[in-house]
Amino acid sequence: MRGWSWLKRTYATIFAVGFIISSFLFLTPTGEASREWMAQTVITTQHRSWAWMFVGGEKRDRMVAQLHLDRELMGTERQNFDMINVGGSTKTVKRTAEELIKVEDISAPLWKGKKMYVYDPRAIRVVVPSKSGEGERISSMVERTGAYAGINGGGFVDPDGLGNGFAPIGFIISGGEILYTDQDGSIAQHVVGFTKEGVLVVGKYTIDQLLEMGISEAVMFYPRVIANGKGLITSGDGGWGRGPRTAIGQKEDGTVVIMVIDGRQTHSVGATLKEIQDLMLEEGVVNAGFLDGGASSELVTQADGLITKPSSRYGERRLPSALLVFGDPSDYVPNNPWEGVTEIDPGGAYDHPDFLKEQAENRNKPKPSVSPSASSSATPKPDKSAEPDSSASGKPASPEASGSPGAGQPSGAAPGGSASPGASPGAGGTASPGTGTGAGNSPSPGATAGAGGSATPGTGTATPKPSSSAGTETGASVQPSVKATSTASPGGVKLPGASAGQQSDAAGVAKPSTTPATTGGAGNGAAVSPGSAAANAGSGG
Repeated sequence: MRGWSWLKRTYATIFAVGFIISSFLFLTPTGEASREWMAQTVITTQHRSWAWMFVGGEKRDRMVAQLHLDRELMGTERQNFDMINVGGSTKTVKRTAEELIKVEDISAPLWKGKKMYVYDPRAIRVVVPSKSGEGERISSMVERTGAYAGINGGGFVDPDGLGNGFAPIGFIISGGEILYTDQDGSIAQHVVGFTKEGVLVVGKYTIDQLLEMGISEAVMFYPRVIANGKGLITSGDGGWGRGPRTAIGQKEDGTVVIMVIDGRQTHSVGATLKEIQDLMLEEGVVNAGFLDGGASSELVTQADGLITKPSSRYGERRLPSALLVFGDPSDYVPNNPWEGVTEIDPGGAYDHPDFLKEQAENRNKPKPSVSPSASSSATPKPDKSAEPDSSASGKPASPEASGSPGAGQPSGAAPGGSASPGASPGAGGTASPGTGTGAGNSPSPGATAGAGGSATPGTGTATPKPSSSAGTETGASVQPSVKATSTASPGGVKLPGASAGQQSDAAGVAKPSTTPATTGGAGNGAAVSPGSAAANAGSGG
């Protein structure tokens, strides 16, 4: 290798490194475990189909099926409510933020986040958007209601990761009233909620069972990781890889412990389910589970605003539900934004305000000219003293033999070999070729090369013909002809077509008819089967 050029040495080094890494990943047990971990992380996002790159399509499908099975089994054990003894007076007395909550930093080598203690669980309420048609950011909810703090709640249908936050998955209960459900009351679903007495309920229950328990606040999400004082993940990391997380648990004295972990960023890759479970057990938590996570994971306080760093490309997301802490929980009276709504448009790239603004800015940026320009160098002329070449084809050498634009053209004629497009077609547009021909010249966009030495002047323009599905030249999405819809059914009755599809960033996104992705924090991207709102919700969007 000493005599090799730097280029050969570079290629040899790249080949050697690639060979070593490939051998490690595919020929060693540790490498296989690493590939499975990477596949788990991808599966719990909105791009789970890409997991085949690490483990192959067949194994990916087996991993997804096992993930769903484990999730369902973790929610089946019945909760022992006698283990929780919520102290303090049941009378409604307004308290200060210092009396109710305490926020601390937490971290590990691969992640950073926040931990919040809520000393009275009865101060926690499920809050929904103030108006119909779109979700609401938590910072807006906190400001509007006067709450002391808030975290994200249940999952929602999230097309392209750009949903409007108004299409919940599962159900939403606030103040003991069912504000939204896409399932019949007899179908068991994963729940995170509180009874009127302040007992945290985590697991799989029907809405009918929850109402019998005296549930007051609840949303749908999963998985449960601690039941009756026992950690449910006993081997591995929980199967969801690393990502942004929002978790909630309760101690025996009723104190609520909330953990919000940043993820998918350079400062914080994200936590595994097992890591959060073990931290909760160290806190003395006896029941715990996950709320929606992924790009939706965040913690907001009245004093400091947004204190975590969501992985969402546009910052805080619009959400259909959140858990907020109030000095006086009776101050909040929800206005049901889904009342009377029979069909929900979950939104997407075509109507996301931040995305559309970004696309408009890109379109307004100066674009480089695509019109070919003549070479600044003069076309070489034959030496007058040169004798004709007897080996030539019988035609005298002339400047027309060169490929310079305009060679062989009549004076004032447009170059036949290069037609300048009249307009630059955008993405999705189709440019029709020009009619010009050139003498041996390479055709420019919109021109057709001719043969021989004679040139017929071209038209010099190319008319873009956008197809019916043409997008913008920056690639902006257009509104689909068939919108994904989700049917809301306030009052516990499921209307036709209400099944959820795929989810942020701990759940997958669900969307009837077109299959979008669901949001989630513990593993966004797990699929929801028709008829079960939780089936595809992942925990990490």
